[in-house]
Amino acid sequence: MAEVLGAPETLLREVPGIGETVASDLKVIAALTQRMLQTRILDQPVLASWSAVVDYCKAAMAFERREQFRILFLDKKNKLIADEVQQSGTVDHTPVYPREVVRRALELSATAIILVHNHPSGDPTPSRADVEMTHRIIEAAAPLDIIIHDHIIIGRGGHASLKGLSLIE
Repeated sequence: MAEVLGAPETLLREVPGIGETVASDLKVIAALTQRMLQTRILDQPVLASWSAVVDYCKAAMAFERREQFRILFLDKKNKLIADEVQQSGTVDHTPVYPREVVRRALELSATAIILVHNHPSGDPTPSRADVEMTHRIIEAAAPLDIIIHDHIIIGRGGHASLKGLSLIE
């Protein structure tokens, strides 16, 4: 069902029996599902419900056809201030600029962030470039007391946490 809800409307309409109305209805259901999952992480410490964070991120980007780099900005109590897609890229690359990540965190008065991006291939295994970029962001944020809690990579079949894999501290 997740793949159906994540499919582009144009592909849905190619399925026999699915017209414009049904395709639109499915996209509305997908948007409502994403909103419902987002409410599970609002107004509470995000780190207290890690599975809700992962579920929300999967719903938001597991089936995107292009890489997206998303940032969850948190306040000092680890409550969500903002969820923003900072960059969109190609099928296998998204440019990320540590200066822009830190600049936006400062604008929002965020004291912590969670980095999230998807792998359209479906395999959430982090690349060396993913790990190196995360370390550059950590180095840029550290002097300003902005904590990088994790970098989650979302794939169709699951997710990977750089912290969980001990690739970051």
